[in-house]
Amino acid sequence: MIDRNAIGVKSEKRVFEVEKGAIRAFAQAIGDDNPIHWDEAYAKEQGYASLVAPPTFPATLRMPKPGINVELSRTLHGEQEFAYERPIVAGDVLHCVSELVDIYERPGKAAPMTFFILETRGEDSNGNLVFTSKTTVIYR
Repeated sequence: MIDRNAIGVKSEKRVFEVEKGAIRAFAQAIGDDNPIHWDEAYAKEQGYASLVAPPTFPATLRMPKPGINVELSRTLHGEQEFAYERPIVAGDVLHCVSELVDIYERPGKAAPMTFFILETRGEDSNGNLVFTSKTTVIYR
């Protein structure tokens, strides 16, 4: 039985400083050799203030999962999507909040599976939206 009353529960705000080393390490981990992630001079030539984070970089920002009160060892990462207002660059300070935006069930082989949909918003220090990510967590 799912408790839809948890929809709308938000995490506390977390602040992340985006560092050059984190961008380079993530680009290396995913095998992205685009110089915009590695060479600051090149990134600046392209019009950016510093190194540009790869598109899936917000997955590295560890946020709480508000409203999900289940045994985490029984969860799966279902999917994730990202939308950007502008690229994330080294030096950004991102203020992030996650919200549980939906819960639903689907039949599974052994038992129903519960799907939790989380949305994370990342804003810059001026309160401007930089990115939104949507994550599906599956409880089995």
